[in-house]
Amino acid sequence: MPMKIFNRAWMIAALFCAAPGLTAASVQTHDLKVAGSEIRVDVDGSDFRGGAAPIMEWVSRSAGIVAHYYSRFPTAKLHIRVVSEPGGGVRNGKTFGYEGGSIRIMVGHDVTADELMNDWVLVHEMIHLALPDTGEDHSWLSEGLAVYIEGIARVQAGNRTQSDVWSEELKSMPRGLPQPGDHGLDHTHTWGRTYWGGAMFCLLADVEIHRRTQNRFGLQDAVRAIDSKSGGLPVDWPIQQVLQTGDTATGTTVLQDLYAQMKDAPVTPDLMGLWHKLGVEPDGDSVRLTDDAPLASIRLSIMQPRGSLIPVALLR
Repeated sequence: MPMKIFNRAWMIAALFCAAPGLTAASVQTHDLKVAGSEIRVDVDGSDFRGGAAPIMEWVSRSAGIVAHYYSRFPTAKLHIRVVSEPGGGVRNGKTFGYEGGSIRIMVGHDVTADELMNDWVLVHEMIHLALPDTGEDHSWLSEGLAVYIEGIARVQAGNRTQSDVWSEELKSMPRGLPQPGDHGLDHTHTWGRTYWGGAMFCLLADVEIHRRTQNRFGLQDAVRAIDSKSGGLPVDWPIQQVLQTGDTATGTTVLQDLYAQMKDAPVTPDLMGLWHKLGVEPDGDSVRLTDDAPLASIRLSIMQPRGSLIPVALLR
């Protein structure tokens, strides 16, 4: 979840508020460099069963995944505060557009190496850094991009399987379809429409960009351009400027056209029909991917690693 914070005292309190008994004196600062960006991580290693080392590996890996997808890390500087909670797993995070970018993330005291390896939360939060702040009415774009890109970025880095990503889409993306009484994406701010409705917009846009350009470009090229030209979350841009910048990078008008269709009206695309054309078929609790479907080449191109500053091998 991205947030813009302008009150320094409130920002510091939000970042450093921690579990009971944790004091600022116990926090250790670790510095990382990923694709030329400086990442400062504040964590109390003694508050995690495995110490600070697995946490730092997780942060580095997550940043590398995002840098690989965007061909750079979205911001020149990032401050991360890792706060422990009882139990295991990675819980939730908040991303702030403050002094280059800040993330506060909650992690279970007993988090395991496998849980950190398979985590999606930190990648999701880091993706928020790459989009300018477009205002609350357009939170569906920020959350939708983070939901949609997370899976693809991890596939391209070898951290997740294609079948797992498409299976999740088949199960969860229908939650983003408009319900009775819903309006367009700019006017219906339910959880399903914000997260999965936004992801649905991204899927439709990605497929259409690939189709119009014969797989020369995709949504990945559009969001790379948006980040590099804007500076990401710390900057305020109107959504029209964001979408136009992305379209210019792909030589299309896909983002602007799709936004015009979906911003005010409750559009209900045929998702199952689209997945069938992409060669994604339900198969029990998973999916079967077929390469002889009409749009299978688009599905393969979406998941194919594109040119990047970060070799994929270094992310494993």
